[in-house]
Amino acid sequence: MGCYNSIVIDAPAEKVWDVLRNFHELSWARNVVTKVEIVGDKPFYEVGAKRIINDNFYETLLSFDNHAKKFTYSIDDGPGPASKNNVIGYVGELTVFPVTENDSSFVLWTTTWELEKEEGVAEFLNPLYEALLQDLKTYII
Repeated sequence: MGCYNSIVIDAPAEKVWDVLRNFHELSWARNVVTKVEIVGDKPFYEVGAKRIINDNFYETLLSFDNHAKKFTYSIDDGPGPASKNNVIGYVGELTVFPVTENDSSFVLWTTTWELEKEEGVAEFLNPLYEALLQDLKTYII
């Protein structure tokens, strides 16, 4: 079970990664994210960094690889189908790949989970990821 979302952005991978790498900063997602609350004192790149998005999504950074331009995170709790009462083992992975043709980037956002008690997680979250990636593209270009 999971989600797969991607986008090609006409900008170098380093530029795209510079925007995405900060787990605590989502100002680029202005049509989706209205509030980010940093929980605790861990920096954005340190495993265990936590955030709350829009007072609803509680997330924890699981891995951070600046060289590979990739991080993983968990959704510890969320609204509706993304709640901890419905989804177990939710892990998201965000990776930026360089595209050598035209010095552009391929951004891949995948998610997996072990168990959902009621269906609808992908249907609930895929539109959010699509909107986030569109915001990213608009922000960078």
